[in-house]
Amino acid sequence: MEGMAGRTLVVDALNLAFRWKHAGRTDFRNDYVATVVSLAASYKCSNVIITADWGSSTYRKDILPEYKQNRKEKYDQQTEEEAQAFKDFFEEYEETLELLAEKYTVLRFKGVEADDLAAHLVKQKTKYKLDEIWLISSDRDWDLLIQEGVSRFSYVTRKEVTIENWSEHYNVAPEEYISFKCLTGDKGDNVPGITGIGPKRAEQLIKDYGDAMTIYDNVPIPGHYKYIQELNANADVLLKNYELMDLVTYCDDAIGKDNISEIQGRMV
Repeated sequence: MEGMAGRTLVVDALNLAFRWKHAGRTDFRNDYVATVVSLAASYKCSNVIITADWGSSTYRKDILPEYKQNRKEKYDQQTEEEAQAFKDFFEEYEETLELLAEKYTVLRFKGVEADDLAAHLVKQKTKYKLDEIWLISSDRDWDLLIQEGVSRFSYVTRKEVTIENWSEHYNVAPEEYISFKCLTGDKGDNVPGITGIGPKRAEQLIKDYGDAMTIYDNVPIPGHYKYIQELNANADVLLKNYELMDLVTYCDDAIGKDNISEIQGRMV
């Protein structure tokens, strides 16, 4: 693909679209494109790749059938007016993706989430000649992708997360962030952590024992606190959460071989 070298903007398509959903807009396609153009100019990105969800992850549903079930239940409780608003929003979103595809590379596959597509691009950034990547998403899961040459901008907080300013955002090292998430879980995605372990306790466990795999290897951990007992009784949750949340390691499994081949054909 010509012109791929240099800075690349990777956009979390649906995440950014919710900027207009929250404002009650259903006529945002041109503003969306203008925002992407503006962000690309701000970050001096000569290349833009749009990563788009197409339903929830088939890969994760197979591991955890309850994955994102909380969102479905929330939508099922919508009023008729709210349901219509969502329908109008998604119709405009689909039109927006078509408009974006006229100008940029849009990656989207049924049963695959944008997180995994972005992770694949980061994982293969050398192969795809993506020298420096700016991720556009308010989803902190995408911070699992932060490394040298990969940073994130949130349109919600208007803040950047980079390898240089990481410690301003987190009390664990970048390579420890996946262990932090495995211990605490992800309420937004309906992924349970270890009962009783929140951010502070997760940070302390990582400090005392190392990463989540090392914590798993040290079970049973001595202690009479209830959260320690929960950890000892449910340590397998850590292994399952690695499969669910370690984007870089499992992104290709989540995307699937045929889709990976298509991406490679478009990117190389």
